[in-house]
Amino acid sequence: MPPLPLMLLVMLGGALGTGARYAVSGLVAGAIGETFPWGTLIINITGSFIIGFVFTLTAPDGRLMVSGGTRQFIMTGFCGGYTTFSSFSLQTLNLIRSGEWGAAGANIGGSVVLCMIGVWLGSMTASMINQLKGA
Repeated sequence: MPPLPLMLLVMLGGALGTGARYAVSGLVAGAIGETFPWGTLIINITGSFIIGFVFTLTAPDGRLMVSGGTRQFIMTGFCGGYTTFSSFSLQTLNLIRSGEWGAAGANIGGSVVLCMIGVWLGSMTASMINQLKGA
């Protein structure tokens, strides 16, 4: 079991990620609508970007040296609370149950492809930062 201070740090990150997910989902639903789970898709793409970015930027050969606790706070806590695979799964099941097979397939394909692009872009962005000269 991880030490209590680290566990509390991860829990705090999770709470902040959950709050961010709620806020972003509401903003997207208000702007685009709720007929397709755009909020969940956008959250999962941006969460994939964040975890790829932080993982690469703070790696042992990365530009930003942070503690293991900081990495756990962001990658396990914040990203774990922010991304929404369980919501994605339920929303996709509901699309299937309502006979919206095309939308369900678009949600599945879009989520997998766009989240992979998100994690790759996050990692590539951090790699470019890692290559910058100077402090």
